Amino acid sequence: MTSNFNVKNVLKQNTMLIALVLVMLFFEVLIQTSGRGSLFSPGNLTNLIGQNAYVVVLATGMLLCILTGGNIDLSVGSIVVLVGAIAGTLIVNLQVNIYLAMLLCLIAGLAIGAWQGFWIAYIRIPPFIVTLAGMLLWRGVALIVLNGLTISPFPANYLKYFTSFLPATDNASVAKIITIAVGVVICAIYIALELRSRIIKTRKKYETTPLPAFLAKLIIIAVVVIFLSYKLGNNKGLPVILVLIGIVVLIYSYFTAKTVPGRYLYAIGGNEKAAKMSGVNTNKMLFFAYANMGFLAGLTALMSVARFNSASPSAGTNYELDAIASCFIGGASAYGGTGTVSGAVIGAIFMGVLNQGMSIIGIDANWQRAVKGFVLLAAVVFDVVSKNKKNT
Repeated sequence: MTSNFNVKNVLKQNTMLIALVLVMLFFEVLIQTSGRGSLFSPGNLTNLIGQNAYVVVLATGMLLCILTGGNIDLSVGSIVVLVGAIAGTLIVNLQVNIYLAMLLCLIAGLAIGAWQGFWIAYIRIPPFIVTLAGMLLWRGVALIVLNGLTISPFPANYLKYFTSFLPATDNASVAKIITIAVGVVICAIYIALELRSRIIKTRKKYETTPLPAFLAKLIIIAVVVIFLSYKLGNNKGLPVILVLIGIVVLIYSYFTAKTVPGRYLYAIGGNEKAAKMSGVNTNKMLFFAYANMGFLAGLTALMSVARFNSASPSAGTNYELDAIASCFIGGASAYGGTGTVSGAVIGAIFMGVLNQGMSIIGIDANWQRAVKGFVLLAAVVFDVVSKNKKNT
């Protein structure tokens, strides 16, 4: 069956997406008025992707922790600096094969996450305490590994996997055509999958989004993707890092929405005792959430050292706060059980646009922190108020 079209419901379901569009337009007007170029210039869009790729990956992992009951991981920034230090030591100092080094770094991140997951899931120490201890412990270990020094530069054959562009050509026209073509293909695949999903739901008489809203969503997303591919094509092409975070987002979107273990995470966040009585191995799922967070922090470390071309003792600072804020701004509930990967991505982009927009127009860094803090508080207040209204 198809639900009746309700503008209020559509707006409520897409609150943060609408807010993101409005904020982007707001900064575009301010930047254009001040004569500082355009927020949507090819260079600025490429920088926006590069500067916020780590937030998207970390927010994706953080969402799984939050789903289990509003739990968070405060240690991810410290895991990033430690794994980055390991990468620098292996690749730069010891000149280990880059593929072996990357594998060892991912294993290190996974091992750290598993260590913390064990204490949280099986010993039942509160996640806040375990990850707070990890935040201090892993950064301390990283400083010992680095000896307080920065390791650089990384070899070009490593950097190309995170900082290069596709297609790998010096011909600007070819790069532009291929980038736009990729955008069109992505749109076609997305539209085909959405139509297939709607047809299946209709045949099974499941509730579906009203047709006007469904078509509007397809059109808006297609326009955005083609616009982005056009802009990126005018720069250097498709950033490899965008492909990487796209793969991460697709995998975890499918996992949380279409798999049984993914739905277990929501069940635990909704009511852990009820989930356990229903046969869900809650300890195993909690362990998985934090082990996975460590793995994604390891991946973020590889991205981070490539972007800065160095392994620095100050790397990863406040990364955990950016990831947590992105999830809550993107609609994840502070109580767990509610949230989507796409919402976390929107939250990450929202934070990135705030950062870049305020930086371009020259707003003081202290005011930038104040604005981000206010936005985070507003998002959580909105979540709490909405839940209270539903319960009354």
